[in-house]
Amino acid sequence: MAERVALEELVRLQGERVRGLKQQKASAEQIEEEVSKLLKLKAQLGPDESKQKFVLKTPKGTRDYSPRQMAVREKVFDVIIRCFKRHGAEVIDTPVFELKETLTGKYGEDSKLIYDLKDQGGELLSLRYDLTVPFARYLAMNKLTNIKRYHIAKVYRRDNPAMTRGRYREFYQCDFDIAGQFDPMIPDAECLKIMCEILSSLHIGDFLVKVNDRRILDGMFAICGVPDSKFRTICSSVDKLDKVSWDEVKNEMVGEKGLAPEVADRIGDYVQQHGGVSLVEQLLQDPKLSQNKQALEGLRDLKLLFEYLTLFGIDDKISFDLSLARGLDYYTGVIYEAVLLQTPAQTGEEPQGVGSVAAGGRYDGLVGMFDPKGRKVPCVGLSIGVERIFSIVEQRLEASEEKVRTTETQVLVASAQKKLLEERLKLVSELWDAGIKAELIYKKNPKLLNQLQYCEEAGIPLVAIIGEQELKDGVIKLRSVASREEVDVRREDLVEEIKRRTSQSLCIC
Repeated sequence: MAERVALEELVRLQGERVRGLKQQKASAEQIEEEVSKLLKLKAQLGPDESKQKFVLKTPKGTRDYSPRQMAVREKVFDVIIRCFKRHGAEVIDTPVFELKETLTGKYGEDSKLIYDLKDQGGELLSLRYDLTVPFARYLAMNKLTNIKRYHIAKVYRRDNPAMTRGRYREFYQCDFDIAGQFDPMIPDAECLKIMCEILSSLHIGDFLVKVNDRRILDGMFAICGVPDSKFRTICSSVDKLDKVSWDEVKNEMVGEKGLAPEVADRIGDYVQQHGGVSLVEQLLQDPKLSQNKQALEGLRDLKLLFEYLTLFGIDDKISFDLSLARGLDYYTGVIYEAVLLQTPAQTGEEPQGVGSVAAGGRYDGLVGMFDPKGRKVPCVGLSIGVERIFSIVEQRLEASEEKVRTTETQVLVASAQKKLLEERLKLVSELWDAGIKAELIYKKNPKLLNQLQYCEEAGIPLVAIIGEQELKDGVIKLRSVASREEVDVRREDLVEEIKRRTSQSLCIC
């Protein structure tokens, strides 16, 4: 440390010498010689680590949210939570990290995206990758066999983020799940109904829900000649068909995963089909697929599912799509994924999917993986892709330049003259005690114009103005910021009048 201080002093002195020579207009050779000495001293000194420039930024794949963005998020969450509660769900919470062994082997090829934490002494931990596996652990640990629950929380994935498209390393999931032994397809149909209700309520555009069944996929792989050991990895390839062409998927299957080309071609004949209940009926007559027990069970359940979806009035939003695979290992039955549709460029073209905004399915074996006796609890659920939805809503608001309120303040308590701070404090306290959302400017003698301007900027709809005359008359002047209309309201009636005027709340979603 002392050596560094001495060097710093030499650098300072040499710097002064160079500046002095320049002021004296010494010869270029002399200045150059002294500058060279200065540079050598600086090189000897090296960088001062204590003065290294600290870059203020959020970690890769994460972001901060402004009050405006949080106002949007709260509105979206409110729509989702109200729907979950309307369908009778309870709410739970689980730790943000789990034992590493709890998460291991549940996500197939996506397991490499799990964030492992440094050993803190005795337990190997990982950040949760989703909310489904912790839910299954919760059921097994608490010996629960029947629950309808929702859970909204952050999850973590060591993914390559694409933040403009709502892909992050830290993001929210909104899950709804039904656990328990029930008659086939009734809970599954309700999950799809919930998905459609939420996406319709958010007004983010036309959408389509693709459905398939893991048993149909496994049966299809079996009759096409895929070895059992390759089912999951080929399933993962098929799941990419919504993003890349069949030729690219086939090349991956054959080139990277060692599948025979003729087997890949047989898979291609099936996975490029999509339609409604008529496709289900067509495949029930398929001479090969209908002979596979697993596939037959899946097709019969899908036919029943479409009957219930018709009764729920959402069958026009559903498409049976044989390319839908959902890469996660724990699905055992029906699987589904909602995609937003963009308007076709040419008349007659089919609408194109622009991104998944919700997904889910049936996972009857996951709880049994945690139960010491292997007792299974059938489960089906859905997850709303809120980050993608937030991005869409934010972009829409930016484009429309729509004003978003970031507070819920109903009224600002203002004064028209000086020396009325005590009266403002008394009135705002009365309003708070009565449950009114109220504010005041933190100045003793604010100008009325400044107070009114604050209301306009913050979107506060009402101003309660106190003046000397109003105090004598026992009234408060209530002003509408939008219309600039003013009425005298008796002080004892003020709370009810504010409630009456602000009872209608606007939704931005």
